[in-house]
Amino acid sequence: MNIYDDLKWRGLINQVSDEDKVREYLANPGASMYCGFDPTAASLHVGNLVPLLCLVRMKRAGHNPMYLMGGATGRIGDPSGKDKERELSNPEIMEGRLEKIKSQVRRFVERNTGDRPDIVNNYDWVKDMTAIELLRDVGKHFSVNWMMQKESVKGRIGREDGGISYTEFSYMILQSYDFYHLYKTRGCKLQIGGGDQWGNITAGCEFVRRRYAHDDEQAEAFALTFPLITTASGKKFGKSEKGAIYLNAEVTSPYAFYQFFINTDDRDVVRFLKLFTFLEKDEIEALEKEMEDAPHLRTAQKRLAEEVTRMIHGQHELDRVLAATEALFGQGDLKTVDPGTLRAALESAPHKHYAPGDVPDLPQMLVDLGLVKSKGQARKDVQGGGVYINGQRVEDGQEITNGDFIAGELMVIRKGKKNYGLITRG
Repeated sequence: MNIYDDLKWRGLINQVSDEDKVREYLANPGASMYCGFDPTAASLHVGNLVPLLCLVRMKRAGHNPMYLMGGATGRIGDPSGKDKERELSNPEIMEGRLEKIKSQVRRFVERNTGDRPDIVNNYDWVKDMTAIELLRDVGKHFSVNWMMQKESVKGRIGREDGGISYTEFSYMILQSYDFYHLYKTRGCKLQIGGGDQWGNITAGCEFVRRRYAHDDEQAEAFALTFPLITTASGKKFGKSEKGAIYLNAEVTSPYAFYQFFINTDDRDVVRFLKLFTFLEKDEIEALEKEMEDAPHLRTAQKRLAEEVTRMIHGQHELDRVLAATEALFGQGDLKTVDPGTLRAALESAPHKHYAPGDVPDLPQMLVDLGLVKSKGQARKDVQGGGVYINGQRVEDGQEITNGDFIAGELMVIRKGKKNYGLITRG
């Protein structure tokens, strides 16, 4: 199957400059394409998965994708999708973000293709350009009237809060120059990106055409954008109660990442399996049938969460997450679970920390965690067999020992079926 048709089946095509020519361009292995990633944060988030996965899909189809780091454009600020001016980032901070994003991209691509990614940085070809060269050789090909009709600019013109600066207005020109440079030096004819990038990408297509208008070569460059991903409830995809879901494990733990996907609404899960996994049509249709027959088993959600967590964090971290999930909600042994994963799994549970020599008795722990109102009630719950330490029922009169602390540092207390608390010491 032509990779274009696969993208279309998955619901990944929002806009395309010339469908027949793009399909033809992608018909045979060896085509080049790119997508840009500006260092606006220290980590990519799940919203970036769509373009990342698309580039990996291109690689797996035999093409030559490029991952463009916005070392130059990140210094300017993209007005697309923003209703006010961005604050300019400190160059040193931005470079630090850039290196972290490059590392994330490298690990992701190597894990899912077996090859190193082709990473380029637009700062490399912009840093030595003079103002005269930018205005004369690039800016001359852009009509201000035409630029002002682009959505990224039009929405900001006339606003009382300052509108748009010349700096952000010029972002389109720099991004267009990227396309021209990669066309000229790498034979790249396709740029992909989110739907909010349509104006910037088509500006690049037009710039390539105009730069070659007086040459013998008939230049062609193409644009393809993805749809904005929203949930069935109308919310923008990628947000949780605690904010954005990031690909960096230090920002969003693998456990929280897994839970985000396993909590996918039944109305969204088949669509998300198409968007965010490499599963083929027959596999997804089989999962859809299972969901229809036994929705309570949430088989499709489990497969989605496993596929994406493995894709981002690897099999080892997925195994840790599954072990923690089984131990907390199934029949697994909590003492065998990785302590860090266990902490992440209980992040939202009540937590109490004690100094090594100040660990109180169990009834006081239950009070300190807020699981009971009094020590008297705690004793009654213990006597009734409703209190558990690390998944094991506590016997009346049982005392806390060092052996009750997992890895010598933490203990999971549960009252009833669902009320958890985390004790740490050290």
